[in-house]
Amino acid sequence: MATGHKNLSSFDKKVLPSMASKRIGIVCSEWNEAVTGALLTGAIETLTEIGIEKKDIHLSHVPGTFELPLGAQRLAQLNDLDAIICLGCVIQGETRHFDFICQAAADGIMRVGLQYDKPVIFGVLTTENQQQALDRCGGKHGNKGVEAALTAIKMLG
Repeated sequence: MATGHKNLSSFDKKVLPSMASKRIGIVCSEWNEAVTGALLTGAIETLTEIGIEKKDIHLSHVPGTFELPLGAQRLAQLNDLDAIICLGCVIQGETRHFDFICQAAADGIMRVGLQYDKPVIFGVLTTENQQQALDRCGGKHGNKGVEAALTAIKMLG
């Protein structure tokens, strides 16, 4: 993950494995759409830049981050997908809701990957405020959507 000291969103596509025949699923939360839309754009641009055709990217939307695991499971049931990227954003509020949603999403996404024995990538921002989210969806800390796509590629390589 990008930190205040490092931006992990840049990459050298020459060192990545070929993905020409791979099919990728992306499930994206509609909640915090300004942020998740930027994550989605970063992921798709990265996948196509390294050779995955747009027709081989299967996109699904869910209402919020809590629904990402079920969305990922439905995509995982499609046997022709090689990996799934989950994109979402949860911003800390004044209640413990943040903790429950983040933990449930992380656990659920991990379980789908283990159950279907394929990479299911956690591309969910869990930030303290809106500015931190913006910094991580194309701002000064890069784009976590790019990083999620790179993680999927590396797991398939």
